[in-house]
Order: sequence, then C-alpha cells, then structure tokens
Amino acid sequence: MSDVLEQLVRLLSLEKIETDKFLGQCQDLGFKQLFGGQLLAQSLMAASLTAEGFNSHSLHGYFLQPGDTETPIEFNVDRIREGKSFATRRVVALQNNIEIFTANVSFHADEDGYEHQLEIPEVKPPEELRSELEIRRKFADFIPEKLRDKFTQDTPIEIRPVKPFNYIKPEKLSPQKDIWMKAVDALPDKQILHRCLLAYSSDFGLLGTSLNPHAVHGMMPGIQLASLDHAIWFHHDVKMDDWLLYSMDSPSASHGLGFNRGSVFSKDGKLIASVAQEALIRDKNTFKRKT
Repeated sequence: MSDVLEQLVRLLSLEKIETDKFLGQCQDLGFKQLFGGQLLAQSLMAASLTAEGFNSHSLHGYFLQPGDTETPIEFNVDRIREGKSFATRRVVALQNNIEIFTANVSFHADEDGYEHQLEIPEVKPPEELRSELEIRRKFADFIPEKLRDKFTQDTPIEIRPVKPFNYIKPEKLSPQKDIWMKAVDALPDKQILHRCLLAYSSDFGLLGTSLNPHAVHGMMPGIQLASLDHAIWFHHDVKMDDWLLYSMDSPSASHGLGFNRGSVFSKDGKLIASVAQEALIRDKNTFKRKT
C-alpha cells in the first residue's frame, strides 16, 4: 500500500479512549480549514465501531464550526436506538470542547427486497482520462504559491474528471459534473473501511458543482465557500479500490446557498450510493445581508 493511502487508513483508525468515545488525528490538505470529508469519514467510523453486526446505510451530518488541522478531534457516540433491523447513533465531534460537527448515522441488518435504480450516465471510461493530480502538476505555476505544494503532492484517492474545469480561464458551465475516483492501491477487505473512504471522497468536488454556472472557483479572491450539511446513503457494498463514477449536479443556488447532489456508480453500472449537500457560496465582494 502506498504511503499516502496508508496515512489515510491510519487517519480513520480512531483511538478508543472510553466506552463510545474515540480520538482522531487531523490532516492538512491545504484548505483554509479541516477537510469536511475527514469529519464525515471519522464520524462514520466512530459510529460503526459501536454497531457491530450492522452496515451503515445513511449518514446525515452538519458542519457547525471550521475545524483546526492541528488539534485532535474527540468523537462522542450516543447509542440512540438498538433494534433487530436498525440501529441509530448520534456522533458529536469536538475540538477544544467545542462542537464542530454532528451526525446521525443509521445502520441496517442486510435483508432481501425490491430493487431498482437509475442508469449510469454514458461518459468516457477512466482509462481514457487524465488524473486531476496530473493536470494540477502540469499547471502548477498557476496555483498560488502557498497552496502549490499541498495541491500537487501525491494523493490517496485518484480522481479523473470527465471534463476538467479550467481554473485559469473559468467559463460558465451547466451545473453538472462527472469524475471517476478510486484508492490508489488495494485495500483490506473491510466494508467499514470502504464505506468510510467513500464518505471521505464524497466531499471532493461536490460543492464546486453549484459554482459551475457562475464561472467562479474557491481560489478566486473574495469567494467564500463552506459545506453546511452533508448526507450519504449506501445502497450496496462499496469497493473503493475499484473505479467508481461520481456523477454530480446542482438543481438550485439561491440566497448564498448552493444545493448539490451526487450518485456513485460502480464501473459495471450499479448504483452504490447517493449524496446530497448544501453549501455556502458567497462572493464577499458583493455580499450584503438582507434586512
């Protein structure tokens, strides 16, 4: 396993400090604050460690405060429900005794039932596309110097955009985006780990979908972006070391908020998971609070 992927797996391996209380370390990806996907994945891991015999099927989380990349995170799990078919957990993530994220996670005992799904979009396969990291390195001189090293370093999750966004000369696009993604190496066959890695990866690119029609991106001066909430539903087992298509769209943006959705498909077309998120998308140059 590559060093960067091993580091990410270790990041998700929480330390148990008391019954239903865990400690997680942090990772600096070069953003202004802690990456939201880390909070999603670690919270899901904390909840999963208290729900043996069940698989997670949904997570609904709220980002309450910006996280600090230098301070460990305490995850407190509340066992809300213990049923025969379902179990529910509430997770509160704290830094310096301040709540920065909270999530409700529902677990389900697998059973047979009706099945249907949306069809996978027709897009170019990953073998015909360049990785986002390769594109970043090619245009490294255009990345702000303070972000360049972080944005061009090796990554544990490889992303290949179907239609790369032009950060140098952004243009107005439809509010839709498709990327292929997978872990850069083989992973242990542990479904908890694969679901947590998908939760982690589901925060890549989703927020930016609502910016497409406005020809802006987060590195522009005055653009303020922040995930406000995030939900993910797991429909089938996840295999993060195989290619997954993440197809995203943004049905609406209004009042400084952008709403985004995502569907995650296996390469053979099975709908693995669904995602939804609302985010702050604010231009501080023109921002004026209504009275």
